[in-house]
Amino acid sequence: MRLRTALCSAASALTALALLSACGSGSGTASTSSDEPLVGVDYPRSDTDFWNSYIKYTPEYAKELGLSLKTTNSQNDVAKLTANAQTFISQGVKGIAMAPQDTAAIAPTLAQLEAKKIPVVTVDTRPDTGKVYMVVRADNRAYGEKACQYLGTKLGGKGKVVMLQGDLSSINGRDRTEAFNECMKKNYPDIKVFGEATNWDGAVAAQKLQTDLTAHPDIKGVYMQSSFALSGTLQVLKQKGLLVGPEDKKHVFIVSNDGIPEELKDIAAGQIDATVSQPADLYAKYALYYLKAAIDGKTFEPGKTDHDSTIVKVRDGLLEDQLSAPLVTADGGTYGGVASVKSDDKSLWGNNLG
Repeated sequence: MRLRTALCSAASALTALALLSACGSGSGTASTSSDEPLVGVDYPRSDTDFWNSYIKYTPEYAKELGLSLKTTNSQNDVAKLTANAQTFISQGVKGIAMAPQDTAAIAPTLAQLEAKKIPVVTVDTRPDTGKVYMVVRADNRAYGEKACQYLGTKLGGKGKVVMLQGDLSSINGRDRTEAFNECMKKNYPDIKVFGEATNWDGAVAAQKLQTDLTAHPDIKGVYMQSSFALSGTLQVLKQKGLLVGPEDKKHVFIVSNDGIPEELKDIAAGQIDATVSQPADLYAKYALYYLKAAIDGKTFEPGKTDHDSTIVKVRDGLLEDQLSAPLVTADGGTYGGVASVKSDDKSLWGNNLG
């Protein structure tokens, strides 16, 4: 891959590596060939369509890249993630991919892995402190900005919206929240934003949305920071007689985040209006690609890649490959200067699941 890679000795590369952590779902092995490097992948959870898609893609890309695979499931629990890392160490893995949801609490585990010279790639999130070999992630601030520009355009710069936030202990929740709020304040100051912390919990999101709609029946927009809130949001709107098409004046404009098949179907049906397609397939592919690169002693520099992304230097010792994550709408239009992709576009991973 044309990623400005520079080969260095495996020993020096691994010495420079710091570690990554992640939560996960699923356990097992995908390959047992003794001549294939053994890597561990910890899934963060298995209770969402997005992460179940990531779980599906992981063994497929491991096979494609010639990697032997061990997997664990930390179920959004940093203590389980720590224990799973110990399991990987005992199994002799040469590298670990993780998606730590608590990006501060993972630091001690990363330090231990660094001391053992086991390279780590973090997927979807990046640790608040410490060094890792590579972060595979999309620009989460852009998620919030795209949602803001879409809703701001649709509401004509006025009205009330609810933002169903993720967990603010996660860099993803913070990035999406801060970017959405900053964009609204700068570009649409007449839109009132009700921010609701949900801890990535669909039931909590639904309850808070219902409370907000009861207190403010004139709310006209909802930004869900992840598809975890999709079914609950639609249920609440249906109960209140607000689950109507965009041509109806009672319509509440909804922007989600993930790009799962259900979201794409709901956009086509007029039940939600947009999403940001977070690349579950590419997260799996490039997490494993960078683990193999670490084992092979390769290094990377900031700059454009050959897969429509950019590697950026987040801080000393930490690079992040920011993968493409387009805004998706029914018409493929441009909103507040943000171009979108039509929901039936075959380039979207959510339209290509078997």
